[in-house]
Amino acid sequence: MLKGHIALMLMQFPMGSKGESIDAFARQYLWQDGKNYAHGTGHGVGSCLSVHEGPQRISPYNSDAALMPNMILSNEPGYYEVGKYGIRIENLVYVVKSKDPGFLRFENLTMLPYHNDLINFAMLCDNEHKYIENYHAKIMQIIYPKLSVRAQKWLENEVTPKNKY
Repeated sequence: MLKGHIALMLMQFPMGSKGESIDAFARQYLWQDGKNYAHGTGHGVGSCLSVHEGPQRISPYNSDAALMPNMILSNEPGYYEVGKYGIRIENLVYVVKSKDPGFLRFENLTMLPYHNDLINFAMLCDNEHKYIENYHAKIMQIIYPKLSVRAQKWLENEVTPKNKY
């Protein structure tokens, strides 16, 4: 799930892309193991109608809405084995212009660390390691100064990998 979640965060996509064009990037690692999930990877998030507010979404199903700058979506691939377990990683993201003209990418709104004790870092490639390090560094830069001393200690512990390689 983490690899699929990060895949969406590392990618850029052409302006005019719809969610069904990028959904497979999040699912690819499950597909390699013959698995899939029966829900969308992400949905629009709003404040007036409901948490599932469209028309934007990241899903294998057709959408009439192209992703556009400033749209807010969830990035939440998840997999469930009935009667056994389930895992989902969910961040809220917004669409921003990429450094490359004509392309977009996602930026995190969620500023909570990944729980390092649940990550098998040996399964991640260098770009994925770097993404997590940068994400955690950004959380430290933005959130850390606003926390109590006790919460700062908790955050320091959370962003320090215990089993990195």
